[in-house]
Amino acid sequence: MDKHSQAHGKVLRSEFTPSAWAKNRHVQTIWPRFFQRRQPLTFTEQRVETPDNDFVDLAWSAEPEPCKGIVVIFHGLEGSIRSHYANDIMAFLYTQGWRVVLMHFRGCSGSVNNTTKTYHSGDTLDATFILERLRAQFGEQLMIGLGFSLGGNVLLKLLGEQPKQKWLQAACVVSAPLKLAECASSMQQGFSRVYQRYLLASMKRTLLKKMQRIDYSRVLPITEAHVKDITSFRQFDELVTAPLHGFEDAVDYYEKCSGFYFLSAIRTPTLVLHAKDDPFMNEQVIPEPSDLSSSVTVELSEYGGHVGFMQGTPWRPVIWFHQRVASYLDQQREAHS
Repeated sequence: MDKHSQAHGKVLRSEFTPSAWAKNRHVQTIWPRFFQRRQPLTFTEQRVETPDNDFVDLAWSAEPEPCKGIVVIFHGLEGSIRSHYANDIMAFLYTQGWRVVLMHFRGCSGSVNNTTKTYHSGDTLDATFILERLRAQFGEQLMIGLGFSLGGNVLLKLLGEQPKQKWLQAACVVSAPLKLAECASSMQQGFSRVYQRYLLASMKRTLLKKMQRIDYSRVLPITEAHVKDITSFRQFDELVTAPLHGFEDAVDYYEKCSGFYFLSAIRTPTLVLHAKDDPFMNEQVIPEPSDLSSSVTVELSEYGGHVGFMQGTPWRPVIWFHQRVASYLDQQREAHS
């Protein structure tokens, strides 16, 4: 790998290279979701009651024997254990000797929550609550965080907010939207609007379902009709995310919750995997070494799409980041043994 600078953190050239048929960023993003066979996965569910009389749902892999440690997964926007990347990385890491637990953000497990609170790109409260419980439960056992997309942004923000945290010994993040305003703008461009429409439809369905059960009139000054008329992430964040979670507006939310601005404060060993051609964002989100603390390494590839990083043939694709994450986890295990 080519080293650009060691002044602060490191920005390295990734070893990932796609097959010739899979250089297109939309192929990288879409193919694993719709055309790759899912890995077999057995998991158990756990509901954890929260201090505000609500709940967070966890999904646990079995415990391998012997067990190298615990990997805590934070999924992406509108994701869940059923998401292709979550299912397959959990199945793969289990075969590599890791016990894996995925934390569902509120409203993403398939159950409607009890309160108006939902989740967003900067909401670290539930993640902190769950990590505190896991550390208390598993004592000194090695625990590493793994975040995808929105969940990656949440994880980076959490590590930057609490640089002295003792829950996680290391972290890895894949395709995080490090600058939320840039990502909201990129999702308005070209084919990326297809992804926005798909994800936004899911967000609106979840909100409308909750509005039928819970009175939102005191916390959200819009009606169900207004929700149905929303056509962009920025509009959703302006009308829903910001007022619901105490931000002045979408701009205030984006500025305070973008993981980019927390990278320099992180003291936990952290690996960030990112593709320049990610259709969910643009190159403005890519940090320079001077934006990173010495604990953070960014591995940057020309291709890879959004949570793609796919190699192999069309009929037998291979997800490169599975092995990259596994090798990083083993490296951190050796460092902490």
